[in-house]
Amino acid sequence: MLRVTLLVTVNTILMKKKTPAPVHPGTWLKEQYMTPLDITVTDLAANLGVSRKNLSILVNGHMGVSPEMAMRLAKAFNTTAEFWLNMQQAFDLHKAQPMALKSIKAYPTSRSNQVIDTQASTTHQFK
Repeated sequence: MLRVTLLVTVNTILMKKKTPAPVHPGTWLKEQYMTPLDITVTDLAANLGVSRKNLSILVNGHMGVSPEMAMRLAKAFNTTAEFWLNMQQAFDLHKAQPMALKSIKAYPTSRSNQVIDTQASTTHQFK
């Protein structure tokens, strides 16, 4: 019973802790690279070999980073493609999370006989 109470308390604390929303990769690109280095959308698009329109859509947060674009950005700014893709994934997961989990209940798995209800922060025992 102590384990259940502790788990519920920890989940409640974690759920109440507000962390800032992940930044869209286009916003990061603009704020951390383009603005400080005084690079225009037109100049960067030409360097990356993409259309100005598509880069503008990305920079304004209306399109995600594709694997191909991630590789282009990685080369241009001496980062990794994984950096850009991880940022996109974090942004997408954060955006999808509230709606996707509302009505889903977890099933017991063969690994454990308990399931944690993430919405209510309770633990259910299966016998």
